[in-house]
Amino acid sequence: MPAKMTATGLRYRGNRPFWRATKGAVAAGYAVKSVNLSLYNDDPRMLIQRCERLQAEMLAWLSGRKDRLCEFDGTIKSLIDLYLSDKESPYHQLKSSTRKPYAIYARMIVMEIGARQIDDCDGRDVNRWFNSWSSPRVPEGVRQIPKARMAIAVLRSALSFGIRCRRRGCKEFKDVLDEMKFATQLPRSSAPTAEEIVKARRGAHALNHKPAALAYAIQFEGAVRQWDVIGEWMPLEEPQPSLVIDRGKKWIGPMWSQVDENLLFHFTPTKTQNTTAKKVVIDFKLCPMILEELVEIPIEHRKGPLIVNPATGLPYQHEYFRNIWKTVRANEGLNSTLWNRDLRAGGVTEGRAANASTDDIAKLVGHSRSRTTSRVYDRDQIEAVRRVAAARSIHRNKSQK
Repeated sequence: MPAKMTATGLRYRGNRPFWRATKGAVAAGYAVKSVNLSLYNDDPRMLIQRCERLQAEMLAWLSGRKDRLCEFDGTIKSLIDLYLSDKESPYHQLKSSTRKPYAIYARMIVMEIGARQIDDCDGRDVNRWFNSWSSPRVPEGVRQIPKARMAIAVLRSALSFGIRCRRRGCKEFKDVLDEMKFATQLPRSSAPTAEEIVKARRGAHALNHKPAALAYAIQFEGAVRQWDVIGEWMPLEEPQPSLVIDRGKKWIGPMWSQVDENLLFHFTPTKTQNTTAKKVVIDFKLCPMILEELVEIPIEHRKGPLIVNPATGLPYQHEYFRNIWKTVRANEGLNSTLWNRDLRAGGVTEGRAANASTDDIAKLVGHSRSRTTSRVYDRDQIEAVRRVAAARSIHRNKSQK
């Protein structure tokens, strides 16, 4: 086991070294909060040098010499630095929850290919990068296609901003990326049944998390996205107003005030707030699972955020809500591949199995195009095949008469 080194900003998680920016720098808006340095675990000299470099860059930024750090020298690293730091960059227009993975993948790109000159890169390089990024975590494991595609998406976004800033090589290399096709992950096929949701709700009650059970019911019967049910914690500097603030973050999400006296739940899906702004209404009175959960909630308690952690009285943190789902899934014997986010697809799939029209389901889930509903969320493939086969059989029998 390598000896643990000491350097300014150097921290360890177990035996994994990483550099961490100071709290003051992060609060001031420094984009690089931490960097995984496991690559240098067996090279103490390079580990220390990398820490010193990261520390110097942070201090230079804090001293007001931001422009120096963002000088474009034709490398991928200088492009990523520009992309992360320039306030005009599309990176700063992303939701906080989206910026986090973008920043993680941006750092990965810098560490692995940051020294490359953009002018010198071509499609063969990109193929090698994609194959490397998508390689399995363990031998004989599953390829990490989503990881590789996300890295390409970040690189493509950075190049687009580089074009806007008239940085050399960016347009030509972006054209190369646009000409390429990359492997795609097979679409998810998991769609929980009503019986499985009953088990999940039962499991949440057993853990004394009744609000989580209500969330499961709304996600499934209302075919609602997870964050449109439990909301989202985000940095204070985000523009949306909020009355729920805790530990330097604020929460944005559904409130009980959005459920009227007729038990109609009105909301605008967060995914369409800045596009179609399409509003959705769910009639809780027609949703048996939701009604069963509402019985557990006295009228006088129906105020503030719709779903709260009973242990804190505040909305669930995403990681905690996910851990509850994992525990419920294990305790109730549900398939280990079933994600909480699949509950929405389960609702859509049940609707199609019940012969509800795709157009009607599209209205339920807030899609402006029914094609999206069919392509992404309707996972009732076998039932669709059976419906087609039955229709063909009826047609064939009629033709033979």
